[in-house]
Amino acid sequence: MKQLALTLAAPPAPSLGNFVAGGNAEVLAALRALVSGDLRERMLLLWGAPGSGRSHLLQAVVAALRAAGRNTTFAAAAVPEIAEDGVLGIDDVQRLDAEAQIALFNAFNRLKEGGGVLIATADAPPARLVLRADLQTRLASGLVYEVHALSDEDRRAAVAGYAAARGFVLPVEVTDYLLARVPRDLATLRALVDTLDRSSLEQKRAVTVPLAREVLQLLNESDGVK
Repeated sequence: MKQLALTLAAPPAPSLGNFVAGGNAEVLAALRALVSGDLRERMLLLWGAPGSGRSHLLQAVVAALRAAGRNTTFAAAAVPEIAEDGVLGIDDVQRLDAEAQIALFNAFNRLKEGGGVLIATADAPPARLVLRADLQTRLASGLVYEVHALSDEDRRAAVAGYAAARGFVLPVEVTDYLLARVPRDLATLRALVDTLDRSSLEQKRAVTVPLAREVLQLLNESDGVK
């Protein structure tokens, strides 16, 4: 297998368009309404388990608001300076230290007064976050959505649809083989579909379990898949 196939393809950038809704149609609709200006609430918290897609949604909506002309800032477990009418996206607020929690509390108030937007993610709802009480109250005062992880059926359908969009059929047995052996987030699965497609074209072989096995072995040897 050529060296090119040893590198995991880069996943597509997160967008609202490539987010597979599953049980999250309501939160996706709310974020689209925020981008279009049809949502009056400007403070949102998205919470869910690791791999649920909460970070994807945060990055996607911040990118969409930036494309719409808003002054946006994205940060993970930190609170940068932000204009009072800007958009601040904070990933993993549960990881904020004491100083950063104070900074987020102040940023929340500044954005609320100045017409800005705050969108945050967490691994639990506000009441269960180990944060200072006044920050918990602020985070709970806006829209709070649980982001639900996809079911296996949803993942299979999403991966199959992604392969179809690339112009090939991904056999069910290959999808099941991947789901049993690699991280189950869609970014990784889509990157693997891209890598399988590339390897298949290079070697002029069909996408089968043996090809998937070879690709995963080579990726593991080169630390392409953790």
